[in-house]
Amino acid sequence: MIVQSAPPGAPHFVMTMAQHTAFAGKLAAQFGNDRFEAVKPRDIVLNVVACHDVGWCAFDARALRNPATGLPYHLVDTPFEHLLETSAASPDFNEAQHAYGGLLSSMHSWGLYNGRYGMSDKVLVEGLEGTRRTAADHMLAAEEARQQRLRATLCRDPETAAWLENGQLMQNYKQLQFFDTLALYFHCNHAEGREPASFTHVPVNRSDACEVTITPLGDGSYTCSPYPFREDALALSYEGRYLWPVDEGNSVREALAAAPIERQQLSLRAA
Repeated sequence: MIVQSAPPGAPHFVMTMAQHTAFAGKLAAQFGNDRFEAVKPRDIVLNVVACHDVGWCAFDARALRNPATGLPYHLVDTPFEHLLETSAASPDFNEAQHAYGGLLSSMHSWGLYNGRYGMSDKVLVEGLEGTRRTAADHMLAAEEARQQRLRATLCRDPETAAWLENGQLMQNYKQLQFFDTLALYFHCNHAEGREPASFTHVPVNRSDACEVTITPLGDGSYTCSPYPFREDALALSYEGRYLWPVDEGNSVREALAAAPIERQQLSLRAA
């Protein structure tokens, strides 16, 4: 789950990973204009963006209490063994939908442990030791094997083989990372705590990428420069539940189920 930061004395906005990826899918559907190429193949890429963290569903349904906060485990605080389970489960699901979606999902899982293929300086696997490193290496080797197998499958069809060539696969991967990290910008930080942020390696086309800067204006609206979306102004929302910390011995899952689903809203426009 994602447990958003909160002002002092306020409840936290808690989202499942499915709610997070649904919002990423909204961003993907709007991406593309005269400067930025839209996602392609559209249906497959939109589906994997909206489902890229589907492996979290079973863990999110358990809503385990983090004893340090009294809230569900936030994404980055999730016990390591559960992280590994989600890392393989998401590509399993997406591969069943389409080989290309499975390949992108596997790359996403592999990249999270390896600096997003050079797009990030956070190399998670380098900080692991002992049995954790062994387990991570095993999972990552399995994803590398999956990717080789799926590439071979895609190469058998001239149409899908073209999606692997001339930089398109990496373009789609970078698009997925942009939608994921932009969604996390909103989902992890409450509105008053958001600062201007830059997103690097945002693909303009197969060969070119740029840095996109987002700036909060303080009224629920944000500017993007350069602006990568189709509509001149976007009104967006995402769902979650507000939750206070739960005392030890009480059920976070029951507290979440009792809380109504609410929405946070925002708007994006060109600088």
